[in-house]
Amino acid sequence: MTRNFIPCLVAALLLGAPAAFAQKTYLHCGHLLDVRSGRLLAQQTVVVEKDRIVAVQAGYAAGGPQDKVIDLESRTVLPGLIDCHVHLETVPSRNSFAERFTLNPADVAYRAQGNALTTLRAGFTTVRDCGGSGVNIALRKAVARGLVPGPRIYTAGSAISSTGGHMDETDGLSDFMIEKLHVGTAEGVANGPDQCRQAVREQFRRGADLIKIASTGGVLDLSKDGSGAQYSEEEIRAVVETARDLGMRVACHAHGPEGIKRAVRAGVTSIEHGSLMDAETMKLMAKSRTWYVPTIIAGKSVADTARKHPDYFPPVIAAKALSIGSQLQATFGRAIKQGLRVAFGTDAGVYQHGKNALEFGYMTEAGMAPIEAIRSATLNAAELLDESDNLGTLEAGKLADMVALDGNPLQDITTLLRPSFVMKAGVVYVGK
Repeated sequence: MTRNFIPCLVAALLLGAPAAFAQKTYLHCGHLLDVRSGRLLAQQTVVVEKDRIVAVQAGYAAGGPQDKVIDLESRTVLPGLIDCHVHLETVPSRNSFAERFTLNPADVAYRAQGNALTTLRAGFTTVRDCGGSGVNIALRKAVARGLVPGPRIYTAGSAISSTGGHMDETDGLSDFMIEKLHVGTAEGVANGPDQCRQAVREQFRRGADLIKIASTGGVLDLSKDGSGAQYSEEEIRAVVETARDLGMRVACHAHGPEGIKRAVRAGVTSIEHGSLMDAETMKLMAKSRTWYVPTIIAGKSVADTARKHPDYFPPVIAAKALSIGSQLQATFGRAIKQGLRVAFGTDAGVYQHGKNALEFGYMTEAGMAPIEAIRSATLNAAELLDESDNLGTLEAGKLADMVALDGNPLQDITTLLRPSFVMKAGVVYVGK
């Protein structure tokens, strides 16, 4: 054995040092937020090797001479934040309808990458993209391969809705244009259980991580009604069962009670927005343990825009923005009293990317405790994504995603708007 040691050591050095010789990073945290207990732990060291946390220790530990130390002793450190509802391809624009005809996929891709980087720098190390043209799938791959910087992305590819529904991009077009565009299941428009199954399989084939459907109309589309049900329970169940067979979860855009109840009974994983939920709907969601992703900031943003700039939206959208968007925060306040499980989501793309953390303030204004709001973007969001083994807490074995703040978010939730340090998978993107 002694005779073989030197050749083996030389071979190891030539081929790349094993984990025992790898450099570690020691992060000295003045305070570390344990999101499970809600306690701030003073003077903690998080030890990172490659992309994982290998230890969390009391006190300021130091490694060997080859290891790196990052001084966060004056800051509060918490897990990387997760936004469960973004649209990286889009930005708020009064010309969004015309962009369908003026932007090429490459144009959308460059914009999406910029939005992704902005989101990462804002402290959101993981996002769930809830629908776009399919550029989101390519962006996910590019980020995962290290070709471009951005948050970790879980994407629905193109979202699915009925003809004339929220994601039917031919809404409002002439018959001539509708005929030329040939929108079908590949583009996310499906009717009846069989087409719904096919639409799920199309997104699976393209590489989607989850399925997003719309069981009601929406605000920022040209349909007349943003609250009425647009899928039958049978159609939604066909989506859910097919997605489950393929190992995917289902997020459901829904505003009105009937569309929400059909989706919950059919077994969707989460309800997005839920603006007009009534008490009966909330009780059903609580009983079924369906996740609620509120997106308060999106509702406030479109309602404020419609009030301050009456000509910004087409009349049909402006009316829905005022009638639906303005109700989200109050609905959220009632929902948390009913005990709904909340995962953080903002609908970024409806408002400006990078301001995602404004949602925390709106959540606490509505009555949620700061620690619960933070849990919604860490513990809860990781569970919704089925990634609790990798994300959501600062514990050994988890991915090294963390954010540092110059303040205490339990006392001042707005500190989450100003991260001074962002690490994703062991790589520093903001700060030292």
